[in-house]
Amino acid sequence: MDWLEENKIPVGKWAKTVVDWLTDNASAFFSVIETLLETIIDAVLAGFQYPPAFVIIAIICALAWWFKRSIPLVIFVALGMLFIINQGYWEETTESLTLVLVSAFTCMAVGVPIGIFLAHHPRAYSVARPALDLMQTLPTFVYLIPAIIFFGIGMVPGLVATVIFVIPAPIRLTQLGISSTPKFLIEAGQAFGASSWQLLWKVELPSALPQIMAGLTQTIMLSLSMVVIAALVGADGLGVPIVRALNTANTALGFEAGFVIVIVAILLDRLLRVGGAK
Repeated sequence: MDWLEENKIPVGKWAKTVVDWLTDNASAFFSVIETLLETIIDAVLAGFQYPPAFVIIAIICALAWWFKRSIPLVIFVALGMLFIINQGYWEETTESLTLVLVSAFTCMAVGVPIGIFLAHHPRAYSVARPALDLMQTLPTFVYLIPAIIFFGIGMVPGLVATVIFVIPAPIRLTQLGISSTPKFLIEAGQAFGASSWQLLWKVELPSALPQIMAGLTQTIMLSLSMVVIAALVGADGLGVPIVRALNTANTALGFEAGFVIVIVAILLDRLLRVGGAK
C-alpha cells in the first residue's frame, strides 16, 4: 500500500494550479462579475427593505392569493411573516430571501437553456452528467475556498457557491422534461409543418413545464439550505445568527433562527408547489 500512497495523483495540486492561473489572469473578469452581482443584490435587497415590512407582507399575501386562490394559505403566509417580525428576524429574512431569489433566477436563466440543449443532444448529456454529479456531491465548503479567493468576503462568494451547488437541479429536471415529451405530440407538430423552434415553444416546453417548475421549486429550496454555509464567508442573512449560536453554544438563539428558516422554507414550498396543491 505504501507504493500506492507514494505515487499519489496530484488532484489537489492540479486544482490549485487552475485557481492560481485564474487569479493571475482573470482578476479583471472576476471584478466585473463581483460588481455586477453586488449591484443586483443591493437592488433586490432595497426592494425588500425600503418599503415598510407590512407593505411587503401585503404584497406576498396578494401573490399567494393570485397563485393559489386559497384563503387559508393567505392567512398562513400572513401569520408566518408576522411570526418572523415578532422574533426580530425581518432584516435577516429579507437578506436570505435576496440571496435565494438572485441565485434561483441565475440558476434558472442558465440551467433551463442548458437542459434544453442537453435534451436535444444525448451524447452531450452523457458527457455532462458526471460533471453535474460532481457539482452536487462535492462538499459545498470546497466551493467556498475559490469563491473567497476570487470574490473576497460577503454576499457574492456565498451567491456563487450557492449557484454552483444548485444549478444541476434545473439542468437535470429541464433535460428530463424535454426528453420525456411524448413522441406523438412531436410527430403531430412535425406533421403540421412546425419548425424546430415552434416545436420547442409550442410542444416541448408546455409538456415539460411541470418538470421545469419542479426544478424551480427545488432550486429555491436548495438555495435556502445554503444560507448557513454562505454565512461562513460573510454573507448576511439567517445563517449569521445560526453561526453565532453555534460559536457561543446559545441554544435559544439557534432555535429562534432555526424556526424562522423553517417558516420561510414552508412558505416558499406552499407558494411554489407544483400541481396546485394548497
